[in-house]
Amino acid sequence: MGKLERLDAHRARMEAWLRNCFLEREPRGSLYDAMRYSLLAGGKRLRPVLTLEACRLCGGNVEKALPFAGAVEMVHTYSLIHDDLPCMDDDDLRRGRPTNHKVYGEATAVLAGDGLLTAAFEAMLAPGQALPPERIVLAAGILARAAGGAGMVGGQILDMAGEERALTLAEVEELQRLKTGALITAALEMGWAVAGGTEEQREALRRYGAALGLAFQIQDDILDVVGDEAALGKPIGSDARSGKTTFVTLKGVDGCRALVARLTEQAAEALASFGGEGAELRALAESLADRQT
Repeated sequence: MGKLERLDAHRARMEAWLRNCFLEREPRGSLYDAMRYSLLAGGKRLRPVLTLEACRLCGGNVEKALPFAGAVEMVHTYSLIHDDLPCMDDDDLRRGRPTNHKVYGEATAVLAGDGLLTAAFEAMLAPGQALPPERIVLAAGILARAAGGAGMVGGQILDMAGEERALTLAEVEELQRLKTGALITAALEMGWAVAGGTEEQREALRRYGAALGLAFQIQDDILDVVGDEAALGKPIGSDARSGKTTFVTLKGVDGCRALVARLTEQAAEALASFGGEGAELRALAESLADRQT
């Protein structure tokens, strides 16, 4: 297989699974329309791909991991809907399209996010999963922790506080570890849980996820300063307009690029115990370090 061919296959498998979600129309058609509008808006599908590949690396059945990978993407999508709301980042565009609240109104957008969050756990805990119950519960618990106050939501509240004062480098690192990194690492750990992997495998995936998540966010900060709006599908300079302290604020663009390169190396090194089987996750880290979208 080519460098990212297997991950592209995971992505295609995930897209097909997501397109079968929320096809109901009555009596809550507008809610499901709003949920699908954001869920099917494209994007990298990074987090579910990580879940599926981690499951494969740990010896699991990728098909059995699909509901868990889909759950991660639902949680990620809900967070984007809520982040874009006027009371949060107040964004009009997401992936080149009007944000959810611009199309469906603020109330429906809030409920669409709520619906996706709860549907994520419904997908993982649905009857008929061909997995040992303890693996299902473990994976669901990993996502719950990463999505809540100890993870993504906790990071978002720190992000909002950062609009009122300058943050230190340590504070920005903690903010992004929670807001972005927690869900990326959880996606990998969920694949491990579904597969029933070893503790050594879990630790390796955690190290990889921590380095990948931080590099991903720093590259986001770089693109918010020097990126192309048409390619990104959203306005650049939003962090500066909000008065947020970012990695670029503290280290400059060149310093951030050097840090991304170092973290990408750390991510690759974390996969050493997987040998050649970890090649695609290494290639993924390299591709994300060079991304322009």
